[in-house]
Amino acid sequence: MDEKVREQIMAIRDTGKVNMLSILEVQRLAFDSGYYELVLYIEDHRREYVHFIMTGETQES
Repeated sequence: MDEKVREQIMAIRDTGKVNMLSILEVQRLAFDSGYYELVLYIEDHRREYVHFIMTGETQES
């Protein structure tokens, strides 16, 4: 996960508008916010995304 995607995840989380484990809702809000990198990251790396949300750790950590 690169820093830009991590920042986008944090921005979505900080809105408090969606449950971060509701992946489709996160993707919709990300898309509406112009966070296209995050939308694609979740599509391609769903397991890594969920791991990050649950633990705060990236797979590289």
